[in-house]
Amino acid sequence: MSLPDVAVGTVLPDLDVVLDRTTIVAGAIASQDFEDVHHDPGKAQSRGAPDIFMSINTTNGFVDRYVTDWTGPEGRITAVSLRLGLPNFPGDTMTLRGEIIERTQREATLKVTGTNSRGVHVTARVTLESVSA
Repeated sequence: MSLPDVAVGTVLPDLDVVLDRTTIVAGAIASQDFEDVHHDPGKAQSRGAPDIFMSINTTNGFVDRYVTDWTGPEGRITAVSLRLGLPNFPGDTMTLRGEIIERTQREATLKVTGTNSRGVHVTARVTLESVSA
């Protein structure tokens, strides 16, 4: 879909991201988040979590991927604001959904949510700039 052609209310297709232990650990390492709860099950359990859980940086990366896979070269992310909710653990599937909530000639702002079987993992506001307008 071309960014210049979208309007408020445009709904992006869902993206299901299957999360395994390797994905969660790799995302933490790639973003240099060495907090033990993202790679050591025993440390995560000692802090009250049932297992390791996904880092905010990995979540941010998946939100960015979701948006840029949809827009392709027609848009460039200029701002992201997100809030975490319930954690993502190994074995979860995070479903990302998005909708255009604001539109100007050069920009589109999306509301993106990521959910798992327990509820909302992330709520984000992502602003894109059209590179062709």
